[in-house]
Amino acid sequence: MAELTVVNLSKGTCLGTRIRLADGFWARLRGLLGVESLPKGEGLLLRPCQMVHGIGMRFSIEAVYLDSSGRVIGIHLLEPGRLGPYKHQAAAVLELPPGTVSDSATEIGDLLQSTRTQRFSCEYDVVTNR
Repeated sequence: MAELTVVNLSKGTCLGTRIRLADGFWARLRGLLGVESLPKGEGLLLRPCQMVHGIGMRFSIEAVYLDSSGRVIGIHLLEPGRLGPYKHQAAAVLELPPGTVSDSATEIGDLLQSTRTQRFSCEYDVVTNR
């Protein structure tokens, strides 16, 4: 499974450097099931995806819904055993540890970008490109 770095281009902040990409049927179906915890800097990007759930999960997550251009169209705190909202416009959902959204100042309307972690780290300043 590919590992990504996700940055908020609108704010020049980093949401994680160890974000796994789940873009196949089985990877999306498994999601974070069986994972004990989700440390800061880690997450899961489900693509395509319009809805997520916490059934069988052991911890809460922040679900960031993205449109096809990577723009944030919804943010939802998802508790274990609960269903997240269905977003018809969503092309992907980014699952993150609680607190990541506020730590990165991410808001609805922000533009997120994901790149392979090997090529791009959060030490990179997305605002000045240095």
